[in-house]
Amino acid sequence: MNAAQSAAPQRRIKVLLAKPGLDGHDQGAKVVVRALMDAGMEVIYTGLRQTPEAVARMALDEDPDVIALSSLAGSHLPFCAKLKPLLETNHLQDKLWVIGGNLPAQDHAALRQLGFAGIFPTGSRLDAIVDYIREHVE
Repeated sequence: MNAAQSAAPQRRIKVLLAKPGLDGHDQGAKVVVRALMDAGMEVIYTGLRQTPEAVARMALDEDPDVIALSSLAGSHLPFCAKLKPLLETNHLQDKLWVIGGNLPAQDHAALRQLGFAGIFPTGSRLDAIVDYIREHVE
């Protein structure tokens, strides 16, 4: 790497993190937001009780590299099934889609089928989430 390359600022990874549906628990999401920010990422946290339409609209408006969901209420599969076509309609399928929270192992294959490449069940290490995003965002 030459001096010009090392002096050029690196582009920050931009993450949109949403809390879907009626899930009113956001302490874990806020911990993840802080970890991503501490890792140098730009994070837009949507707050609680987002609809699939609102998440898709924010993703279109903000143009993030990563669309992330934090779900603890057990509605992750129907929410993601509604969100996927909205993201595709808005040509956002090239973004990295990740989800974390209360995600039973038997739901992981369905989440991957819906386009969520990164799946982080409760108890996932923060550095694993950061590393996964860094490795998968071009």
